[in-house]
Amino acid sequence: MSDKVLIVQNISHEGPGLLLDILHEYSIGFDCCDLSKGALIPDPCSYACVVVLGGPQSANDRTQAMDHELRRVGETLDAGIPCLGICLGLQVMVKAAGGAVITAPVKETGFHEPDGTPYQVTLTPEGRSDLLFRGLQEQLRVFQLHGETVVTAAGMTLLGTGKGCRNQVVRFGERAWGLQCHFEMTRGMFETWTHIDPDLRRMDRKALLAGFDLIRDDYTQTGRKLLLNFLNTAGLAAGAREALQ
Repeated sequence: MSDKVLIVQNISHEGPGLLLDILHEYSIGFDCCDLSKGALIPDPCSYACVVVLGGPQSANDRTQAMDHELRRVGETLDAGIPCLGICLGLQVMVKAAGGAVITAPVKETGFHEPDGTPYQVTLTPEGRSDLLFRGLQEQLRVFQLHGETVVTAAGMTLLGTGKGCRNQVVRFGERAWGLQCHFEMTRGMFETWTHIDPDLRRMDRKALLAGFDLIRDDYTQTGRKLLLNFLNTAGLAAGAREALQ
């Protein structure tokens, strides 16, 4: 078992964001595997933990690449390796663990619900006591960018809910988590998304960037705490334990 993090990217522009900053800050080694460039996921048992990022694909795609990803993520979960999935990463984890991925009742994009209220995730009683959310509030402002949602199965615990798409945060066993929402964005990363993502391109770019800037400090603090909490479950970022106390 190494002390390195395996980062699985489904598309090049949806990178690790705040996680990359933390890994550099705490001198944690990592390997990055970009599936959109034809890379294959290495043996997850060779890593301390695995992070599966978002992308435009669907966990229901019948492609060799998705079959490979589902198989490797399933191996990660079966081996009890700490794992964190974000957006598509959550959906792949749910499908690999026996749940389902379906069309969302409401497509969620940006920082606000269709009625203009902010997107928020509310922690369940289980979520409030979960290590992933140690030091965080019960309600969290989030960014959304997805048109599918998950149906949980046995062995999964719902930790956070949303208004339009209920299943926002899911725990698998004791050391694996999936987030439908995004906590990992940096300003530069989001700027890139507004140029590339077709759903974001149809929206007012100035308004999107202003929306990010409005919550940037709280959003960044939340994302960093959550990611540091995850790394600590894998025995990494020893100095971060002091920072979070």
